[in-house]
Amino acid sequence: MTETIIYTDGGCDPNPGPGGWAALLIYGEARKELSGFDPQTTNNRMELTAAIQALQALKKPANVRLYTDSQYLQRGIEEWMPGWLRKNWRGSSGPVANQDLWKELLAAMAPHQVKWEWVRGHAGNPNNERVDWLVHQARKNH
Repeated sequence: MTETIIYTDGGCDPNPGPGGWAALLIYGEARKELSGFDPQTTNNRMELTAAIQALQALKKPANVRLYTDSQYLQRGIEEWMPGWLRKNWRGSSGPVANQDLWKELLAAMAPHQVKWEWVRGHAGNPNNERVDWLVHQARKNH
C-alpha cells in the first residue's frame, strides 16, 4: 500500500494573535494543499489544527507519515499523550493546554496508522518550506 505523506505547519505573529495553518498531502504523484486562518490563536493551536485538518481530509484509512517542524506537536503525541491519558488530561502543572484540539487530533488519527516525523523548520526541505509559505499566505490574505 502506498504511504500517504503529509507535511504540516502552523503559526501566528504575534503569538497569540492572527494565525494560519497549512498541510500538504502527497499520495504517489497526487498533491493536495490545505490552509486556513484564525483571527485570534496561538502557534501551538495552529500546529495542532494543521495536523487535524490534514488527517480529516483523508477519505479512507491510510498509512500516513506526517512531518512537522513542531516539537510541541510531535513530542505531545509521541511522548506526553500516554501520561495525559493516564492522568485524565492533567500534566505536571495542571490541566493540559489545548486539550480540545489534542482530543480532536486523537479522533482524526483513529482510522489511520500514523508515523510522526520531526523535520527542522527553515532548513531547506522543499515540502516544509511550502507549508510554511502557505501559512504566511493564509495569514496575509485575511
